[in-house]
Amino acid sequence: MVDDAADGRGGFVRASWANVLGNAVKILAEGAAGLAFGSVALVADAAHSVADLVASVVVLVWGRSSFEEPDDTHPHGHDRIEPLTALFVGAVIAVLGLYLFYESVQGLVFPDPPAASPLLLGALGFAIADMYLVYRYTEYVNADIGSTALEALATDCLNDIYTSFAAVVGVFGVLFGHPVLDPLAGALVSVLVVYQGVEIGRENVEYLTGAAADADQRAEITGALRDHPAVEGVHDLTVFYDGTVLEVEVHVEVDGDMPFRRAHDIESDLIDRLRGLEDVGDAHIHLDPSGIGEWKDRDDKR
Repeated sequence: MVDDAADGRGGFVRASWANVLGNAVKILAEGAAGLAFGSVALVADAAHSVADLVASVVVLVWGRSSFEEPDDTHPHGHDRIEPLTALFVGAVIAVLGLYLFYESVQGLVFPDPPAASPLLLGALGFAIADMYLVYRYTEYVNADIGSTALEALATDCLNDIYTSFAAVVGVFGVLFGHPVLDPLAGALVSVLVVYQGVEIGRENVEYLTGAAADADQRAEITGALRDHPAVEGVHDLTVFYDGTVLEVEVHVEVDGDMPFRRAHDIESDLIDRLRGLEDVGDAHIHLDPSGIGEWKDRDDKR
């Protein structure tokens, strides 16, 4: 278990560093070309990546704390740090989307096309390849970790690719005498960027506020409990998010005349069953003697 946590933390740090370095290289390439040829689209895309760089650094420095073991100050662990960092990234994405939309409108109202040069396309091609490689590596690492913070960074990489393609459309427009394509493409992409930022924020707010599990997750947990041969009923089931993992609180009915040690073994077995389910982090089970009818919620009782 310790090795798994160490491997997860190591992968998280490597993927975070990949995003930091990838954004830094993209800023240098696009910023230099944009300033050299007066391309507002490339300078804006480079400025977009400056905020992405800040978000990547925050994830690198802050997000890896989610892998730390419980301690005196955080007895339930640090799981909520991860969705908090992802929420920050989502907010940055949404704000940048609004900024790109504003820049696109400005480009429509006050057109100022850059000097036509194939080097602009070369810089954009490099930026797209750079972000695609970072995206693929982040997704590859996160396939084993399941980090919402890394998933937010991967989404941000895709946003960078989209905005760079919008800039490509704008450069082609300049080269072929249709500079209005630049702000139009930018406006369309900015709407997508805002939407993705809001979706990332919404998902992670639910993690942070302890949202309830959905019906399918509750049914899977109830089924895992009822499949145990000693279980005669299940009631007062509460399933909620503690960070990105689920916490389960439930009362389980068993034979009230069984020996105490046998009851303890059953409880331990049921906890292990629940912890073995995907997304379940911890479980708290209270054993009740069957048939006494003192529970509050009988909906799940067999």
